[in-house]
Amino acid sequence: MWLAPLPRKFPAMNKRQFGRTEWQVSEIGYGMWGMAGWKGSNDEESLASLQQAVDLGCTFFDTAHDYGDGHSEKLLGELIRANRIRNPDKKLYTASKVPPKNQQWPSRREFALSDCFPADHIQRYVESSLNNSGLDSFDLMHLHTWEDRWLEDQQWFDKLSELKSQGLIHAIGISINRWEPWNGVKAVQSGLVDAVQCIYNIFDQNPEDELLPACAEHDVAFIARVPFDEGTLTGNLSKESTWPEGDWRATYFVPENLNSSVDHADALRPLIPDGMDMAELAMRFILADARVSTIIPGMRKAAHVAGNMACSDKGPLPAELQSELKKHRWDREPTGWSQ
Repeated sequence: MWLAPLPRKFPAMNKRQFGRTEWQVSEIGYGMWGMAGWKGSNDEESLASLQQAVDLGCTFFDTAHDYGDGHSEKLLGELIRANRIRNPDKKLYTASKVPPKNQQWPSRREFALSDCFPADHIQRYVESSLNNSGLDSFDLMHLHTWEDRWLEDQQWFDKLSELKSQGLIHAIGISINRWEPWNGVKAVQSGLVDAVQCIYNIFDQNPEDELLPACAEHDVAFIARVPFDEGTLTGNLSKESTWPEGDWRATYFVPENLNSSVDHADALRPLIPDGMDMAELAMRFILADARVSTIIPGMRKAAHVAGNMACSDKGPLPAELQSELKKHRWDREPTGWSQ
């Protein structure tokens, strides 16, 4: 069975309460899209990075059926099985997502529940995800798209509750469209979901308006995804950046988006303290909000894992710097390339 060497030094990893569940999860988790849905991913490197994250205190791992058509789920299963031997007393939390039946991201207002998540479709894909991973259950299962209007028909909830009663999943979540955190507030208020996953970063601060307060009020876990704004907040993009054909980023960073994103990132550079890079700035900005249950940066390389995990030990940013970053909120509207 595959096992990676333990690191020599362990930083402190803080844990946070995961909504109404009894889980205490690492405040920095692991987003697993990049190791299956992006070009250049390598299974050996991905598994080594995943294990390094575990050894550095990470306990929350987020994948989806459509991340490489189950390939990311397979890697997660390998990680879990290896650590049942390596770290038998350490609980690792697993999350995956049921894809919409119509295979359309993002969701749109005109989509009916039957277009995306009929009960038989949910059943089939939860079973498929379990088969991909080789696990007996997932701790958290999301619907990979969401419309608050679907609360009018609770077939999705009835099916997920049935699967929960069977022990195949243990909590129910939803994943919210890019730049539309308002379209999940009613779900949080309904009491039907245990967790929401939503973009939240220095630029995308709009979950602070309604969604984060609702999560806090109703004891729903909040998973902050895309902390680096798809790479913009690493500080490594330029207006000449390109990606291989077939890489999702090539369709997202069209010139209109790439140019504006780089301009917004450049405006942050004067604020970065000595000894800190933009990625650390981005992570620690999110850590300042106690309503966030965990952050799930995508990571494929050991250096990225080490840097991101170390942010937990360093804690939130100084209050004055945090206040300055609030001024860099960038409100955007979904468009054809925003996906």
